[in-house]
Amino acid sequence: MLTRRAFLGASATATAAFAFTNESLAKVAAAAARTRDTAPADLAMDETYWSEIQQAFTLDRTIINLNNGGCCPSPRVVHEALKRYLDISNQAPVYHMWQILEPNIESVRRRLANEFGCDPEEMAITRNASEALQIAQLGIDLKRGDEVVTTNQDYGRMLDTWDQRVRRDGITVKQISFPVPPPSTNDLADRLLGAIGPRTKVLHFCHITNLTGQIFPVKQICDAARAKGVKTIVDGAHAFAHFPYKASELGCDYYGTSLHKWLLAPIGTGFLYVRRENIEGLWGLQPTAASRAKDIRKFEEIGTHPAANHNAIAEALTFHEGIGAERKAARLRYLRNRWAKRLTATGKFKIHTSMDPAQSCAICTVQVLNVETNKAVQQLWDKWRIIATPINHAEYTGIRVTPNVYTTLDEVDTFAGAMEKIAAV
Repeated sequence: MLTRRAFLGASATATAAFAFTNESLAKVAAAAARTRDTAPADLAMDETYWSEIQQAFTLDRTIINLNNGGCCPSPRVVHEALKRYLDISNQAPVYHMWQILEPNIESVRRRLANEFGCDPEEMAITRNASEALQIAQLGIDLKRGDEVVTTNQDYGRMLDTWDQRVRRDGITVKQISFPVPPPSTNDLADRLLGAIGPRTKVLHFCHITNLTGQIFPVKQICDAARAKGVKTIVDGAHAFAHFPYKASELGCDYYGTSLHKWLLAPIGTGFLYVRRENIEGLWGLQPTAASRAKDIRKFEEIGTHPAANHNAIAEALTFHEGIGAERKAARLRYLRNRWAKRLTATGKFKIHTSMDPAQSCAICTVQVLNVETNKAVQQLWDKWRIIATPINHAEYTGIRVTPNVYTTLDEVDTFAGAMEKIAAV
């Protein structure tokens, strides 16, 4: 039997745990208030402020994680929310998960749509960017002989998806190449738009590439494509919550992103934006009733799934908003520039990413000129326990380096020093 003392003790423990998990949000809010009038570029160098952000995470500091492109650790408050929702679900899933937690996806949809700048009725919550983009890629009606234009630096899974349509439906896919870094954003636009021909129905490209972090002039390309009657699919896997923008600045027909990257939401979260007039004509990956043809939620019909993951997105949004998109991007560029400028000065490295803020942010790919890329990456891990990503494209090679808001200056400097030692061999 539960005694009054035991009940009070359990309640006190639960209250303390709840306060602990939400402490990071309070600290972020306090730090933001304290630096309210500080310009983003100045705040990017304020280590007192960023140390507060770093303390919001429970990380393994025995390694230096410079591969934040695939997925990222969530702040403590987000991870605790995920676990809390899972615990609630497990009490009686058919009731607690389906009746209590699942309907709250509408709150997440509304807040995500507000952050992205679209109508909530144009946004579907997905499990990742791949799922979101494949809904668009496989759901568009294309017939034999129709053409898709993309680049040879788009994400491999998305290129494989188009290849399946080539094999299955008889469409054609044209992949264009571009230099790294390109001479200008106009050059990127000209290459893509110049590849459009009389049979082109879809233009598919990255908002920011996963290989070098190249940012494309999305609206310039999408507006010109629309004028030619061509639909646009934009891969925003690495863009959302990485640097500031709104849907109105894109002008695309379809947009897919992951939220377990830069928003720092739980693993297995993303969204698909579909311009309203395209919803009815886009087929879902899984069939739904004809009566739901105009409902964006038809793209969320994937069978039984946890509600915890998508509900915890709300905490990630609160954390992101507490920092601010402009401040976050300024810090990420500051960290990137710190190591990139140091290595460039030695003459022993080649940077494949433009330092122009309009063309890049945190992601940067660097080549050690006298050392094979895979060997250099292995040395980073073996000698310094630094995680980075080898990029071995047919046209170039290099190491993709991706810090995040929890990355410290000491970690960045350790990486730069390690690269100098590797190049000195």
